[in-house]
Amino acid sequence: MIKIEQATTASIDVDPQCGFTPLCPNELPINEGDLIAEQLNAQAVFAAYRVVSKDCHPTQAPWIANTPEEVMKPVEGEYPNLDIKWPAHCIVGTKGNNLIPGLPNEVDYDFLVEKGIDPLKHPYGACYHDLAQSESTGLIEWLHEQQIKAVIVGGLATDYCVKTTVLQLSNAGFQIIVNLGACRGVDSETTKVACKEMQSAGVILIASSQELELS
Repeated sequence: MIKIEQATTASIDVDPQCGFTPLCPNELPINEGDLIAEQLNAQAVFAAYRVVSKDCHPTQAPWIANTPEEVMKPVEGEYPNLDIKWPAHCIVGTKGNNLIPGLPNEVDYDFLVEKGIDPLKHPYGACYHDLAQSESTGLIEWLHEQQIKAVIVGGLATDYCVKTTVLQLSNAGFQIIVNLGACRGVDSETTKVACKEMQSAGVILIASSQELELS
């Protein structure tokens, strides 16, 4: 069991949006992505603060793939804050931008991160607006202001936005626990690689919130 000091712990729901689930099959549907709300809610019980991050994308951007063949191909042109192409997803004002059923309303979270608004930037982690990690979203600063020492993380997807958020927070000095029961990945192989990378950074991986207890 992992002992948690609730007063200095935050829980982060990384991009738990309909656009990353079978609820929006034409976006980026991750298998079982719509089934993580229960575990996200369970891990939040152990935290003094609860955070949520969201992709809030525009309708048009250079990173949007117009055909299935373009998906995950490099973005052509001089775009330093773009890497590969993705299907359009989590567009502001659409169902894909909404949180999955079973989670609190956005206003009920203690801190909300909205990222990916700029069409020329496609960040993955919740801590920075750009791939170079030079433009803060304010999350790290806010966690420090609340005197947070440990962060429990879950969300979508394990091998992209969760992994990047976790490594950003770890680099900022927080103790990180990843609740795999509250995560789902895009691909099984890249998810395995992501888990190894997180563990190498000193991150604790647990199968579910049942491995947590208050100290």
